[in-house]
Amino acid sequence: MNFLSKKSTWTNLEFIPLKLCIASIYLLLGVWLAEYIRHFQGLLLVLFVICLTLSLHLWLTKMRKEN
Repeated sequence: MNFLSKKSTWTNLEFIPLKLCIASIYLLLGVWLAEYIRHFQGLLLVLFVICLTLSLHLWLTKMRKEN
C-alpha cells in the first residue's frame, strides 16, 4: 500500500471534479433528510459517480506519471 504515501501536486482546475464529487455526496445525503429536494436525487447521484470517476482517473494518471 505504498501508493497512499506518495505526494502529488494538483492545480486548481484539477480540484474541480473532486470538489464537485464531495459537494454532490453531501447534497445527496441532504436529499434523504429534506423532502423538498428529493426530486434531485437521481441527478446528484449521477453527478457524484461522474465526478468520482473523473477524480480517480486524474489521480491514477498523476501517480503513473510520477513513477
